[in-house]
Amino acid sequence: MCIRDRARIEHRAFNRPSFRKRGVKWASFHEYLNKKCSPDYAKDLMRYAKKYHRYLFKRDFSVLNNLSETKRNHVLCALSNLSKYLGIYGEFKKLVADYGLKWKQVNPEMLVLKRMAKTRECGLVLEWAGKVKTKVPSLSLFLDFCFMSGLRVKEAIASWNLIRELYKADRLGEYYNSKIEALEHFRFEETFIRKHKRVLITFMPEAFICKVGSEGERVSWPLLHNRIAKKGLPLRFGDIREYWATFMTRYLTTAEIDFLQGRVGASIFMRNYFNPALITDLKTRVFEGLAELQSRL
Repeated sequence: MCIRDRARIEHRAFNRPSFRKRGVKWASFHEYLNKKCSPDYAKDLMRYAKKYHRYLFKRDFSVLNNLSETKRNHVLCALSNLSKYLGIYGEFKKLVADYGLKWKQVNPEMLVLKRMAKTRECGLVLEWAGKVKTKVPSLSLFLDFCFMSGLRVKEAIASWNLIRELYKADRLGEYYNSKIEALEHFRFEETFIRKHKRVLITFMPEAFICKVGSEGERVSWPLLHNRIAKKGLPLRFGDIREYWATFMTRYLTTAEIDFLQGRVGASIFMRNYFNPALITDLKTRVFEGLAELQSRL
């Protein structure tokens, strides 16, 4: 089928009265999003899709021109996913083109400048961590785990709870490889290997892992939020991951950091040539960096 014929079929389907009256099966659409995205991102897409889907059905995107660049990008992402779910993506693309809408352009230089400005305004993340440890001592070990692993906060929560669960059941070997002293996240694909965000392996000293398993309490995002917010402190877990990546440049190459933080598909080199098994001193250098990092904590 040629592109023109397919577009004609999409256009007819889109304008069928029965289609427009039937509306969207939101529960089914939510399942569709959950298979593609993280739960939180799926929730955001659902919210914007429910609020703005009528403009897709009316074939009128003029209201989107009045939105801020950031919000317009969120709405376009939501309506793009909705149109793919409904089988009318061709109509969506035509509306975007007809109304001259542009997706938000990310300027790499501005991102770096924003991170620098945030650090100057909010202070170093180590100073924040010190305040959290003083005011909420129950989170001290978990903060150390976040700094030592460099994981995203939700990955850190999932990993931390999994370590505790398996340690208490005397099954830690299903997750932690003591021969190479590493958490092998790839063994739990549903949790750690997502479509856009993933992590494969994290080197971590065995003594520290055992301490997490024996002393750590179960954590969740609401628990972290409540305990820290109640003390009047901001949440800066994203800055921990940024700090880890920047700090470890003293010991690791950019490709090695990308691999350990789950950015395997970031470049042609990472996809086709990078092989961590050939780097025999990778764990040694990671542990040297972690030793210095622990002393700062």
